[in-house]
Amino acid sequence: MQVGLAGNQTARAETILRALNLPVDVIGTSDGWGVEKPSAAFFDRVVAEAGCPADQVLYVGDRLDNDIRPAQAAGLATALIHRGPWGHILDDKTISDRCLFHLDSLAELAELVAGTTSRPASQIGTPLMVSAGRCAPSMT
Repeated sequence: MQVGLAGNQTARAETILRALNLPVDVIGTSDGWGVEKPSAAFFDRVVAEAGCPADQVLYVGDRLDNDIRPAQAAGLATALIHRGPWGHILDDKTISDRCLFHLDSLAELAELVAGTTSRPASQIGTPLMVSAGRCAPSMT
């Protein structure tokens, strides 16, 4: 499993994240990639960085409009983390019901993903991608 970190952040934020030597395989920002969420091009880049088919990438986000809906449209599996105002204000069951996981904390993610490793890759992505500022298993 690989871990990635990607989101709408500045080039400066990307430099800071890289300097932290986080245990992730990929760090990408909208500034560095030249595309931003919710653009389909951003999620195409996530898939390209993952190096595997879109349905094998789990994208973790806290916004239905900016993270989850466009990730699903790109064919990625999704996990919704309910935190911050957008994790509670936005509510669209047609999108949230399609999420593989619903989380209250990223601390829950490792155990949930570990419990899926016996499933075929088509049912759970090996890589995980998470929005900037949030870290999880991935490409990511």
